[in-house]
Amino acid sequence: MQLRIDALDTHLTKPLAQLYVISSDEHLLAQEAADKIRKAARMQGFSEREVLSVERSFKWGALLAANQSQSLFGDKKLIELRMPTGKPGKDGGQALQSYAADLSPDNVTLISLPKLDWQTAKASWVGSLQKAAVYIEIANIERAQLPQWLGQRLAAQGQSAEKAGLDFIAERVEGNLLAAHQEIQKLGLLHPAGKLSMEQIHDAVLNVARYDVFKLNEAMLQGDVARLVRMLEGLRGEGEALPLVLWAVAEEVRTLLKLKLGMSQGKPLGMLLKEYRIWGPRERLMEPALHRVSLATLETALQEAAQVDKMIKGLRAPHFLGDAWDGMLQVALKIARDERPARAGKSPARSSIGSSNTSKTYSQ
Repeated sequence: MQLRIDALDTHLTKPLAQLYVISSDEHLLAQEAADKIRKAARMQGFSEREVLSVERSFKWGALLAANQSQSLFGDKKLIELRMPTGKPGKDGGQALQSYAADLSPDNVTLISLPKLDWQTAKASWVGSLQKAAVYIEIANIERAQLPQWLGQRLAAQGQSAEKAGLDFIAERVEGNLLAAHQEIQKLGLLHPAGKLSMEQIHDAVLNVARYDVFKLNEAMLQGDVARLVRMLEGLRGEGEALPLVLWAVAEEVRTLLKLKLGMSQGKPLGMLLKEYRIWGPRERLMEPALHRVSLATLETALQEAAQVDKMIKGLRAPHFLGDAWDGMLQVALKIARDERPARAGKSPARSSIGSSNTSKTYSQ
């Protein structure tokens, strides 16, 4: 049985199911859901708890033994199985299928998984768990959804804020849901219930961003120049390895180039996306990016990425001013900026940071 995360509270007011599965990459939300199940289990008499973690040396017989063994005091038991990789292997897959088919009425089992890739999601053991369990799949909170999520969290503690305030918090906690949760809790401690002013939010919220190099591509594909520049500055400040940043950006440019070439040959974009295994949020970002950037620009960006690679290795690349980070920024901006002519009556969108200013920023 599939259960939405927002229906979990109501579900837990009833007698518990024998098996729960939580699948998510949002560690905060997965932890909160697991805590609710643990609390409900304690309230319903499952006073003993046994935790198993699937590591390299894990023996799957331990899971079956935990299900069959009884407490010395006859207590009902909560069994937790944590699978950080979400890949149990052949023996583990068979053990999970056997386990799901023979659940003990004296136990509640909670299995924690990361978000499964499309291939793993089709495995037989996953199908067995989905049939036997209350299966809770928690989607990632994407950057565009974060202000709304923050608003809901504020409302839960009796507070609210204007959109500008929510956007400000979202910008400061870039990609870090746990940090966002902590900032919301801090606002609850500092201020009473009611509407928060922008000044109150600004004074309370720290810059707790932890930039993810793989989120950089999202800003680039969205054409969000200000966010792109901010993330590159943050990655440099955090000491991220530039070769990794270059690899991530160059791979995205190569992908766009393949898609653009395929479209120029008359192939439908949908077919090309399937061919190159592009799905999920990234799939939705591809089409606007392809309409925004020309084939010639993509080819130039890839050539310039090769020049940045030379600069990283200590070779001179006279095409760029500044250092390799400047060159990296110029490559990324080629994809982010809109090449299409502005509509009549509208001026083209401009970055708040010009090329000369960004060069200065990275050269300091």
